[in-house]
Parts: sequence; C-alpha cells; structure tokens
Amino acid sequence: MAPSDPPPALSFGAAAAGYAAVRPTYPAQALDFLLDGLPGAFGERRLRAADVGAGAGALTARLVERGLEVVAVDPDPQMLAQLHTDVPGVPTFAGTAEHLPLPDASVDLVVLAQAWHWADPAAGSAEAGRVLAPGGRLGLLWNRRDATEPWVAALGDLLAPAPHMAARAEDPRVGAPLVDAERHTTGRWTHELTPEEVVGLAASRSGVLTAPPAERRRVLEAVRELLAAHPDTAGLERIPVPYTTTCWRARRP
Repeated sequence: MAPSDPPPALSFGAAAAGYAAVRPTYPAQALDFLLDGLPGAFGERRLRAADVGAGAGALTARLVERGLEVVAVDPDPQMLAQLHTDVPGVPTFAGTAEHLPLPDASVDLVVLAQAWHWADPAAGSAEAGRVLAPGGRLGLLWNRRDATEPWVAALGDLLAPAPHMAARAEDPRVGAPLVDAERHTTGRWTHELTPEEVVGLAASRSGVLTAPPAERRRVLEAVRELLAAHPDTAGLERIPVPYTTTCWRARRP
C-alpha cells in the first residue's frame, strides 16, 4: 500500500453510492437473534442502538424499521454522507469500534455488520462494554455467499480474499467485560441482482477496490465472463445471489 493510499477500512468511501446499491441487507432471522431477550425488544420500551462500522446504512435501516433509536458510527465520512441520503434522520458520528464517541452506558445494543474483522477485539470489546447499559448486548453479523452453488464457488475463486478477511472463517474473538457469547446461522436467503450489479458487488469488495487498476479491471472482466458463460447464470436478467448470515451476540453483565 502506497503511503498516500487510505487504509483498507477506508477504501469504501470513494464507491459509497455503488456499494449501497449492490450490497445485500440483513434478514429478519438475524435481527430476531440479536434482539431476542433484550429489555424492550418487543415493545416494553424503545431500544437504543449504535450501528458501528455502519457504512452506507444497510443494517441501520433495518434497525430503524424495527423501531429502535439508532445512531450510526463509521470512520469514513463519505460512507456517512451516503447513509444520510439512504437513511435520513439517523444521527451519525465519526468513530471506530475501539473509540466510540458515545457516553458510558448509553445504548442497549452495539452492533457491527461485516465490520468486527477491522477491530482490535480486546479494545473493541472493552469499548462496547463501556457504552452498553447493564444487560445490553454486542451483536456481530456477517453475510456469507452460499458457495454450495457452483457459480458462487467459481465467483469466490475469482475474488481471492484480502488478508484481513481470513478471520471470518473462525469465530470472532470477544473479550471482557462481555460474557455468554452465542452463535446463530440463518437459513439460506437470496438477494437478486442484475449481472452488472453482480459485477458491482465484486467491485465493492475491499480487495478489489484497493487493487491496482489493471488488476481490478482483470478481475471484473473475469466476473462478467463467468456470469455470461456459467449454465446457472447465462442469459438471466436477474441473478439470485444466495446467502446465509452468521451472527454472534454477547452480553454486558
């Protein structure tokens, strides 16, 4: 990485609008798991949530739909600007999991979607514990393409994972003061995209965004060729991209 290049976690902002257009949302099953058992989760009172690493607000929007009082935190001002467009009315703050611009015991839920791998788990856990009210919860989510589909497996071969993504294969590390970590994986669900939107989905990955221009063009052209040639995707105007969502939750005593 050249000295003038942004850190990988800040690589998304330049493509914020495209990122928001093609990245999938999060299924109801995942939110049910994160909210189940929280005081007020089903109407007793309005829950307060911090969406950390919120990006353009895919999860923020789902939390707002559930009636939560939400603030969004992200290190990238361009992503937060896109969030203002897509999820108007949500307060936004520049920050990271390790440095949350929130008061002590101020929220019931701290959630990171596709973002905990950017955080230092010990510092992030301690900071989540600071801003969570007693009995509050840290929630972590990752959407994962279902590679049991042959064309999805071929797509994954083209999109070699960036080094920071290797930890996604393992359970995330969550530390003190958080306890009682639990895991849940949803059933399979699909996100429909046009072929060119699937190319845009590939382009939105940090490993592709930060690649040299020639390499980025090569990868995206290979994705186009795959979609045009594979028997499961050739000729389709809308391609159902299959996912499961793996979630973790841990409690603040």
